[in-house]
Amino acid sequence: MRNSLKGLIILLALFMQACTDNAIIDTFEATKNGNWSYDKPLRAQVDIQDINMPYHIYINFRHTDDYKYTNVWVRVSFTDPDNKKTVQREEFQLAKPDGEWLGKGSGNLYTYQLIFKENYRFPKKGKYSFVIEQNMRDNPLKAVSDIGLRIEPAH
Repeated sequence: MRNSLKGLIILLALFMQACTDNAIIDTFEATKNGNWSYDKPLRAQVDIQDINMPYHIYINFRHTDDYKYTNVWVRVSFTDPDNKKTVQREEFQLAKPDGEWLGKGSGNLYTYQLIFKENYRFPKKGKYSFVIEQNMRDNPLKAVSDIGLRIEPAH
């Protein structure tokens, strides 16, 4: 009985450790009335202390079934601890050519973790500021319910 209990506790501890999310940041912020406008970018700040570790950087994106495009263009700016700014425009595919959504669906809501950078190494320790803007022709971009940022160790 004692060995069974000890084994169960060890198994439970391993299970809990495996379920732990090791993301440095994982946000979703709601847009105003399901509209993402140019003047309402997502702003986030992260404190990076381990510059030897590679990180995956994702754009979190959620839209309704009423979203009328198969892609989204975003403009991502990030500023390092020395105030050096990097700006990158990126396109992400949200649907297959036949129109089937690629995101995880629940009801009429589709959620994506769009890979922005894989195995990225931050060059300096310190606070990094991120700004994520929609960069489509429509303003506001309708049927976008949430946007966010996720950064996690690449291991």
